[in-house]
Amino acid sequence: MVNKYYDLVTSFYEYGWGESFHFANRWKGESLHESIRRYEHFLALQLGLKPGMKVLDVGCGIGGPLREIAKFSLTSVTGLNINEYQISRGKELNLLAGVSGTCDFVKADFMKMPFSDNTFDAVYAIEATCHAPDPVGCYKEIYRVLKPGQCFAVYEWCITDHYDPSNATHKKIKDEIELGNSLPNIRSTQQCIQAVKDAGFEVIWDKDLAEAQYSPVPWYLPLDPTRLSLSSFRLTAVGRAITRTMVKVLEYVGLAPQGSERVSNFLEKAAQGLVEGGKKEIFTPMYFFLVRKPLS
Repeated sequence: MVNKYYDLVTSFYEYGWGESFHFANRWKGESLHESIRRYEHFLALQLGLKPGMKVLDVGCGIGGPLREIAKFSLTSVTGLNINEYQISRGKELNLLAGVSGTCDFVKADFMKMPFSDNTFDAVYAIEATCHAPDPVGCYKEIYRVLKPGQCFAVYEWCITDHYDPSNATHKKIKDEIELGNSLPNIRSTQQCIQAVKDAGFEVIWDKDLAEAQYSPVPWYLPLDPTRLSLSSFRLTAVGRAITRTMVKVLEYVGLAPQGSERVSNFLEKAAQGLVEGGKKEIFTPMYFFLVRKPLS
């Protein structure tokens, strides 16, 4: 299901968002793309990446973070991805960025990685392991391929403590996010941190970076149709309307695949759920935790 979803939406993501398919906490004065780069640099700093280290990006998309982190830290980064189209696109972008010598891609399921035990000096995941049907099993695989004493850092999509399962509006928002983003079930922050402990990791620290003190500019702002922005015009209500019309015309004349308009509308609905989840503070795409694999 997840693989087919990314076959459909990858080009839309890259057109509207860029090469890094994730959100970021945002400070006043930052553009969206500046916040995304800083967010990726923060991850590299938390992992203590040093030149020459061998790093794994779990669920790497088309490799935007992979390329940024490799250039920032002078490390070698392997991107793990189950989707063939994203890998082929990522390889093209690696060549254009000049990092194909230090960055590569492996096609595989992160529930069963094709790597030997204790292979990597660091592992990270950005809004990817939320797709895992079993979080403990996923984190155990990461634990297995990580060298003892080294760290794993992750940004997870989670339901917060503000979520009330008996509230019909909350449940509707959660369902929209899950359906529109191909998620089996959004887990709570408590479930995620317990799962990573059950996998054997030691928790160094964790925090929801969507909280206002860490993100004075709301993370969901680029998706909010009520805002106006010249720098992210494609994401505004007017920009989306133009995109919808363009996609409809391109599909009609045969320059876009059949179903493109339907996918565009599908993603619009998903965006609505994300914005409402963010405004009501019942959902976060940036529950961050840094954990370590024990030496023994």
